[in-house]
Parts: sequence; C-alpha cells; structure tokens
Amino acid sequence: MSYSAEPAAPIGFDDFLKVDIRIGTIVEAAPYPEARKPAIKLTIDFGGAIGRKKSSAQITKHYRPEDLPGRQVLAVVNFPPRQIGKFMSEVLTLGVPDADGEVVLIGPGLAVPDGGRMF
Repeated sequence: MSYSAEPAAPIGFDDFLKVDIRIGTIVEAAPYPEARKPAIKLTIDFGGAIGRKKSSAQITKHYRPEDLPGRQVLAVVNFPPRQIGKFMSEVLTLGVPDADGEVVLIGPGLAVPDGGRMF
C-alpha cells in the first residue's frame, strides 16, 4: 500500500458519514501465519448491536498477540466482509504508518464505551 503525502480529493460531509467508524475492545488475538504478509487475527467487541467482529491486521512489527486483548481500537464496521486467505475479515481495523511505513493502531487516549461512533 502506498502512503502518499498528497491529500485525497475533497468529499462532502455526507460521504464521510457513510463510513461507520466505531470503537471496540480487542478480546482475542492470535498469529495468522497462513497470511501472505505477516498478520494477527483479532476478535473485537463493539458491544450493543454490532457485537464481536473479526479482523486480520498486518500489525506484527509493533504488536504481539498476547499484548493486544483489552486494547481499544477504531475500525470501519460497514465494509463488506473480505476473505483474507482462509480467514473472513469482517471489519477494517484502522492504523497509520510510522516513519518506516509499519502500521500503528489508532485508539482513544482514554477508555470509552465500546460501540461509540467516531465523529
């Protein structure tokens, strides 16, 4: 994936509202050695109507599976599920690149209730 410094084309606020970004807590994390690129399988609890969802995340440079449960992360919850090898990823866990292009997870600075929508 390319991490261009150029901004994306402008969109309207209504377009932004179509992307449902929620906070959830990682409840399970396991290595995913079958993935083409090193990844970790996550189960994230969004609470309420969304519940628990699975995600495959290429976050192995900065995170170990055993350190992730209990961590809150942001994820897009309204993309269609995506097959990642033999694993069905139901949400897109969000991150930003560090100086080397490796993923750093996005989460709140304080604990917040699971399921809250980003605004």
